[in-house]
Amino acid sequence: MSRLPITKTPKCYVGGAFIRSESGRVSAWHDGEGNFFANMPLCTRKDLRNAVEAAAKAGAEWAKRSGYNRGQILYRLAEMLEARSAEMVAAIALDGTNKKQAEKEVAASIERIVHYAGWTDKYQALLGSVNPVASAHFNFTVIEAMGVIGVIAPDECPLLGLISLVLPIICSGNAVVAAASSVHPYPAILLGEMLATSDLPGGVVNILTGQRSEMIPTFSTHAHLRGIAAVATKAERIILQQGAAEHVKRVKFHNTENIIDWFADSAQGLYQIRDFTESKTTWHPVGM
Repeated sequence: MSRLPITKTPKCYVGGAFIRSESGRVSAWHDGEGNFFANMPLCTRKDLRNAVEAAAKAGAEWAKRSGYNRGQILYRLAEMLEARSAEMVAAIALDGTNKKQAEKEVAASIERIVHYAGWTDKYQALLGSVNPVASAHFNFTVIEAMGVIGVIAPDECPLLGLISLVLPIICSGNAVVAAASSVHPYPAILLGEMLATSDLPGGVVNILTGQRSEMIPTFSTHAHLRGIAAVATKAERIILQQGAAEHVKRVKFHNTENIIDWFADSAQGLYQIRDFTESKTTWHPVGM
C-alpha cells in the first residue's frame, strides 16, 4: 500500500530551540525545477527582538569561555558538517546549483570553520598589545567582545556566505542574530539543525528566515544590537546607516553591487575578527 510522503516543516533556530514565525506566516519555497519543497517561515520584527534577547542571555557566558574552549566547540561544528556534508550538498543544489559547485561550497565551509577554530586562542596576542608610556605604569590593551551582532547574509553562496560572516564574530565571544538568504534559505535551516546538536550553547547563533525588507529596519534600530555585518544593496545600506547612527552602532558592509568571492583567502582572517571587537586599555602603576 502506498503512503503519503512526509513533507519537512523547516523552522528557524532561536535560543537553542526551533521556532515557527511568531506571525505564523510562511512562504512556499520551490526547488530549481519549480517543484514545491517546503513552507519557509517568514519571521517578523517580534521574532528578531526575541532572537536578540536570546543572544544577549547566551552571549555573556560565551564571552567568558576560554579561547581554547571556543575553538574546540567550533571544531566540533566542522566535524558535524563533515558528517552531514552529503545532506548539505543536496540542500544547496536544490535551487539548481551544480552539484560540483555545491560540493565545493560545503568543503570550503568546513575549512572556514576549522580556520576560525584555530584563531580563537590566538587573535588576542596579535590584536592586543603592551604599550610603551612615559610614566611609571604598565599600559596594556586587551581585546573584548562587543555583545550581540546582527548579520544579514548574502543570497549567493547561502552556506559559505553566512558562515563567513558569522564565524569571525562568534570567534571572539560575541553572539549573533542572522537573517539567512531570502532567496535560498534552506541551507541555513539545515545549519541550524547542526548547531542544535553541536556543543555551541543555544542562543549564541540564532538564524531567522524571511523577507529582508521586513527585518532590516529593526536590525538597524534595535538598541541591543551592537553592530551589523551585512551584504546589502545601496538602498538597504542607507536604511541600516540611518538607523545605526541613532545608537552609534558599528556597521560593516559587503556591497551587493560587487561580486564577492567567498572562496578567496581575503574572505577570512584576523581582520574579520577585529571588525567586531573592542579594545580595552588598562594603566597599572609599577610597584603597586
